[in-house]
Amino acid sequence: METLITYFETIPSSHRSLILISGITFFWILEYGIPLFKFRYHKLKHAWPNIFFTFTTIIVNFLLAFILLKTSDWVVVNGFGILQWIAFPMWATVLLGVLLLDFIGAWLAHWVQHKVKVLWKFHLIHHTDTYVDTTTANRHHPGESFVRFVFTTLGVFIGGIPVGIVLLYQSLSVVFSQFNHANIKLPKKLDTLLSWVFVSPDMHKVHHHYVLPYTDTNYGNIFAIWDRLLGTFSKMNSKDLIYGIDTHPDINTSTRVGKLLKIPFEKYRNS
Repeated sequence: METLITYFETIPSSHRSLILISGITFFWILEYGIPLFKFRYHKLKHAWPNIFFTFTTIIVNFLLAFILLKTSDWVVVNGFGILQWIAFPMWATVLLGVLLLDFIGAWLAHWVQHKVKVLWKFHLIHHTDTYVDTTTANRHHPGESFVRFVFTTLGVFIGGIPVGIVLLYQSLSVVFSQFNHANIKLPKKLDTLLSWVFVSPDMHKVHHHYVLPYTDTNYGNIFAIWDRLLGTFSKMNSKDLIYGIDTHPDINTSTRVGKLLKIPFEKYRNS
């Protein structure tokens, strides 16, 4: 475990890029073999806006990374935060650190974006993809990428989380997000079993159904326990899924990137 954390403390940018690209490539190929839906779409054309937003997410995180690193260094040096106040075995420290970051940096950030109108206007770009697949995982407006970064930094601060665990979490988060967005069909029993602990593909797809109350459920990224504990877990039959968002029927997968970037600054739509 110590070797793993030491590796992530100094993980080269090239290795982080490899994790991102390898994940997309693996699940992209898997989508051909075991698709949940047999989409009639041009896969590369569909991927373009999602890849664009993947790059903007990388840029935002790169420009702000020093804040995250400085925060992590500060809590460790000053003994501040949950992991600094209580002595845990190494394996428990890592697990708790990942859990805290997943809750604050992913679940809570996601929940808040659905509840605060101004933040929802940025997040809904993620929901406008009408052909959800593994590339949808990073379909985030740059404004949303900033919001998620703030919550991740908050998680590091409250949790007193060392940088090695932070970078491990971010790598896991990328892969899990690609996994649970992937257009793949796992055996139902396996998917259900996974969803007791982790966010499975079937579980997360419910969140992408185009109408409430399903849109406001299953916020998790890595761990499914938050939705189960906090009453936001839901299920529905995959055959009934319709992707998109009902407040923006005019916006879909094919919408130009320029239009998607402007949506948060347009008038709020209730329906």
